[in-house]
Amino acid sequence: MRSKRSLTHIDGSGRATMVDVTGKAVTFRRAVAESFVRLSPETLALIAAGRLPKGNALETARLAGMFAAKRTPDLIPLCHPLLLTHVDVQAEPMRTGVRFVSSVTCSGQTGVEMEALTAASVAALTLYDMVKAVERGASIEAVRLLEKSGGKSGDYRYSPKKR
Repeated sequence: MRSKRSLTHIDGSGRATMVDVTGKAVTFRRAVAESFVRLSPETLALIAAGRLPKGNALETARLAGMFAAKRTPDLIPLCHPLLLTHVDVQAEPMRTGVRFVSSVTCSGQTGVEMEALTAASVAALTLYDMVKAVERGASIEAVRLLEKSGGKSGDYRYSPKKR
């Protein structure tokens, strides 16, 4: 864990600041994140049958996640605008809900973790919006970074820990 003196987004006066990445090397960056929306079997059946009042929920959520990744610096103040080279969001219906997995890549001076997390989060929020007419009790769970590669800090892979 960093000490307060070495926080990357705080200047000498304690003000929030964007990290200067000017001197960092351009490298290939990739990040994968996930989210999960817990749903009832009845709602999952409506999604599978294409019978939700708002239409194709999974495709709408996937597209919203992809659009959101590209808008991350508009939503999170200290994120750098990046030229993303690929964004993908997959929707995986499961027994207890829908899992979204987002993958984002770029060649740049800073990572794409926030873009992948934003994509997964907005996909989940969009699915909630699509199903709220039939299930207000849907819950968004487990938004997390699964892996990242590239950059000075190296690779990361999520490993579940027992609590």
